[in-house]
Amino acid sequence: MAKHIVLSDGEWKLMKLLWENYPMTLGDMVEAMQDDTAWSKGTIFTMLRRMNTKGVIRMDDSGRYQQYYPVLQKEEAEQAETRSFLERVYDGSVGMMLSAMAHDRKLSKSEIDELYKIIQEAREEGK
Repeated sequence: MAKHIVLSDGEWKLMKLLWENYPMTLGDMVEAMQDDTAWSKGTIFTMLRRMNTKGVIRMDDSGRYQQYYPVLQKEEAEQAETRSFLERVYDGSVGMMLSAMAHDRKLSKSEIDELYKIIQEAREEGK
């Protein structure tokens, strides 16, 4: 996808569900979301129609029940959302974000080790 697609919080929930379990019918999604959201069939259908218009999912109505598939790849959505968040909140500065995270709460040794590993891998890729 060339342009950044903005997903609402509800659309993110449905996308996560589809990424893990596609294809799904409307009934499958209503049942799967029942405990978490208690959304009605109409609410989910409206969101699916909007997501189809955005081009992030596709609907196949060739069978007995309409089946929904993700078009937007999970990794692509995560990267775009992360870039958007970083720009909006931290003016694009990863350092400012990490500083805020480190000062907001104490990072565990394993979290610090993970950050070092990520930085080292990025450094190696940049060579």
